[in-house]
Amino acid sequence: MPPDLPPPPVNVWPLPYEERLAQRLASVIDLVVVHCTELPDMAMAREYGERALYDSGTGNSGHYYIDRDGTVHLFVRPTRVANHTRGYNPRSIGIELVNTGRYPDWLDSRHQAMDEPYTEAQLDALVALLQVLRGELPQLAFIAGHEELDTTQVAATDDPAKTVARKRDPGPRFPWPRILAASGLARMPPDGTITAA
Repeated sequence: MPPDLPPPPVNVWPLPYEERLAQRLASVIDLVVVHCTELPDMAMAREYGERALYDSGTGNSGHYYIDRDGTVHLFVRPTRVANHTRGYNPRSIGIELVNTGRYPDWLDSRHQAMDEPYTEAQLDALVALLQVLRGELPQLAFIAGHEELDTTQVAATDDPAKTVARKRDPGPRFPWPRILAASGLARMPPDGTITAA
């Protein structure tokens, strides 16, 4: 495994509803889920994160957001359960990378390419953050992409007879071999089998 990178500076920027999210012990967290925002910039990602969608007054958000310049923002503390991956929230940390993805036609069958590469600054910040989290969270061992854990197919917006993946992030441009080698985490596919880095 490559040597540890210096810890990245983290801009603590809690969501307005963070205190309403369920609390948990650090010892239950064993998984990181990597996402991309599928939005054009950090400002819109913040706007989406602040939206209250549930009766509890909370919404959907990752814990950490990494902008294209490598800036790391903390929206939700790891000891709170954020709503970012159905079925995996109580045990996981969500890390969102700002990336256009399929925006603005997420579910249009004609616009499923995810062509924007991740920046070197983002990837370095992600590795550094993962190394910090491994030191802080004693059970952290696994990593997965959102698309691996939420494999739901939905009707395409342009043609209901066609289906598309509800989630495709972090997508084909995400460098899994590099991140696995640098993070020391094992990849966890949805069937629960673990493959070595």
